[in-house]
Amino acid sequence: MYGVYDLQNFHLKIRDLELGIFEENGFRIYRRGDLKKVVVAESGRVVVNPVEPVNLPKNITRFLLIEFDKPMVVEPKSSGKISLTFPIEIAVILAGKKSFEVLDVFSFVEPKYTLYGDPRSGVICRYWRSEIFEEEEDFVKGRLEVEISNSSSEWVEVEKLVFDVYGMKIYYGESVVAFAEVRILSEKVAETEFVDRRIGKKSLELYTARKIPMVGKKFVMEWGF
Repeated sequence: MYGVYDLQNFHLKIRDLELGIFEENGFRIYRRGDLKKVVVAESGRVVVNPVEPVNLPKNITRFLLIEFDKPMVVEPKSSGKISLTFPIEIAVILAGKKSFEVLDVFSFVEPKYTLYGDPRSGVICRYWRSEIFEEEEDFVKGRLEVEISNSSSEWVEVEKLVFDVYGMKIYYGESVVAFAEVRILSEKVAETEFVDRRIGKKSLELYTARKIPMVGKKFVMEWGF
């Protein structure tokens, strides 16, 4: 389903949802459910791919908070890997030779938001609850592979992680997957960062398509985890 399509022959059915570009009264109309947009173009491509999950219902935040269904305890001076999931949002993007236009973003997951940190200086985050080692589900959940290290001299309990999605690189193929690193610095402070592992086909990031300036990729969790 994900991939690049010709503008003139774009029509998809995902689960019970139909979307595409249709001819109506001499115009090209993009249609998904009740959503309609006129497309004035003779050439170009349509890109459909999973994108960073902070676009719905509108651009509220650039941060994603993943809460574990059960706490995880990390040994001092150790490292390891865990598998989590993240919510999938799907973008429909018009692509020309040198420019992009985001036509639509939708999801099969109802977005929720929460606050991380102090009410006055904390950050609003897209909220997602994940099991550790949970199986991903087509068009709903992607897989997040996390390398986690504890450089402190204490056992540390982790219940949630916060990421800056403007550094998120999503790949798709047999599944939708992204990669991240978490560095625990103390009992209350950790540094998180999405990393690029280049596996499968790479999604076009919406902050790139929208020409949003990239300001760092790391996020420092100062209010515990």
